[in-house]
Amino acid sequence: MQLPAEAVTTTALLEVVRISALPTRQGDPYPGRAGAQWIGSEAAGALALIESLPGSEQHRCGFSPGWSVRAYADTLDPVLFEAAFCFSCHEVRMHGTAVPPAQATQFFDADSPQARALLALFRAAAP
Repeated sequence: MQLPAEAVTTTALLEVVRISALPTRQGDPYPGRAGAQWIGSEAAGALALIESLPGSEQHRCGFSPGWSVRAYADTLDPVLFEAAFCFSCHEVRMHGTAVPPAQATQFFDADSPQARALLALFRAAAP
């Protein structure tokens, strides 16, 4: 999976969100409860895991994401990017100041070992 390269290098904090609904407007943050906040090697490891997700074909479920990560620079504002993951339709939707349009929607293999490891991290970070 491709993340905005410049944003990855400037990310100082990743926040994990358990999504409760879809945003009312495109580009708004996904509503939900924030769980863990990862910094340093934890954030770098999670970003590397996300980048290692293998691609996949689109599956139809209507996009019902359960988790997102929000990446922040050391200023903590604005969000560099938010990536919302739907493990049913294998889709990731990203938005934020650092996201090029070509990377806004991607598909990943939700059955891959990397995706299972990422889901386990999300579940461990649940609020």
